[in-house]
Amino acid sequence: MYGHVEKLAEEIKKGASSVEGVDVKLWQVPEILPEEVLGKMGAPPKSDVPIITPNELADADGILFGFPTRFGMMAAQFKSFLDATGGLWKTQQLAGKPAGIFYSTGSQGGGQETTPLTSITQLAHHGMIFVPIGYTFGAGMFEMEKVKGGSPYGAGTFAGDGSRFPSDLELEQAFHQGKYFAGIAKKLKSSA
Repeated sequence: MYGHVEKLAEEIKKGASSVEGVDVKLWQVPEILPEEVLGKMGAPPKSDVPIITPNELADADGILFGFPTRFGMMAAQFKSFLDATGGLWKTQQLAGKPAGIFYSTGSQGGGQETTPLTSITQLAHHGMIFVPIGYTFGAGMFEMEKVKGGSPYGAGTFAGDGSRFPSDLELEQAFHQGKYFAGIAKKLKSSA
């Protein structure tokens, strides 16, 4: 809504694109809130990133899902999109595909762990293979002097009241997640 997840996504795309032979696309899910509500929330205009349809997910070799958090879970816009993937679920077209998660929360207690935990159920029902980053980001995972979002589940950022954007360290973690995930997706595709 405010660009925090998009900023992480752009960095994840850079990381994934750094893996030879990997083609990366950015998409956004449809907005479900009325313009009037978005205006009252102070949401800026949407970017020109294309809107995805559920069936386009089936064409991907791997998917990193990014979303803002609302009350410790993925935002309704993203949940609504995933609710529309019933046809893919019925035919298990996403089964066996690697998937990861990244997110933005308003505060430290705003869902940095509950958001990915409550999101994994979506992946499980589709039979997707969850690829967390674990502690592969190294020392960046243990940073205590700087504010840093993210967790072993995936890259993240703290948005605060919407005015704080991802820090350099959070962007480095996003780049790492993209590169790490793309390497695993490439290995899984080549072994199929």
